Amino acid sequence: MKLSAKEFKAWPNKSITLLGMSGVGKTRLAIRLRRKHWFHYSGDYRIGTRYLDEPILDHIKAQAMQVPFLRELLRTDSIFIRNNITVDNLAPVSSFLGKLGNPEKDGLGLTEFKRRQELHRQAEIATMKDVPEFIDKAHEIYGYQHFVNDAGGSLCELDDDSVLKVLAEHTLILYIKATERDEQELIKRAEDDPKPLYYREAFLDEQLALYLTERGHAFVAEIDPDDFVRWMFPRLFYARVPRYQAIADKYGYTIATDELKEVRDEAGFLRLVERALERQG
Repeated sequence: MKLSAKEFKAWPNKSITLLGMSGVGKTRLAIRLRRKHWFHYSGDYRIGTRYLDEPILDHIKAQAMQVPFLRELLRTDSIFIRNNITVDNLAPVSSFLGKLGNPEKDGLGLTEFKRRQELHRQAEIATMKDVPEFIDKAHEIYGYQHFVNDAGGSLCELDDDSVLKVLAEHTLILYIKATERDEQELIKRAEDDPKPLYYREAFLDEQLALYLTERGHAFVAEIDPDDFVRWMFPRLFYARVPRYQAIADKYGYTIATDELKEVRDEAGFLRLVERALERQG
């Protein structure tokens, strides 16, 4: 959605999609806004509770079935397992996505890894296409004035124009671009705590071939899962940057992480968006 600063200011029921790499401050901002008049739509929460709920449970049950004591209890329906995904705790989604590599180090084989990646991709597409419905729910059922779509960092990887058109029609897309300093902080954070990530299949195949050659591995099962994530993250980050920017140039607007850090409240955020619209108008 393209608006002038004046039009945005007069928009009575604002709807914004936050775009950018995980760690740039999307969720922190959305949580701050939800304390006021904003409905917080967490893409990752919707993915986990609506579209990947059953696969995540199946994954957890499969792990539990490897423990004899728990296996017998599950088979006799003496216990049950359920997800406890919240907006502030998305660990089950991350755990399901998993890491590629040596099964003795909790890694996944390439076929299973790609299967889960594709399930996540389809779930994210469906989740983003649900945004218009939830904008209506936010106003009509929950009584929120405004709506913020806290989109996952992999939104730019979906290669589905229909998703972007839906978001652009119903929301103002705001790309939070990391400064050079924040880029390095995100990379360092990923090195210190490597977490499961989503990769476009073509990108994964290309980078995996390079990694195996560089590390001297003949098979995926030789890969240290954490080492692969650490190696991949900066490559993924810099591959995503132009994709984010292309979306912002066509459908939305860009702000920088250092600008966002100065925001202390809703009013400050709205002023920041207005400035972004003015300079890119």
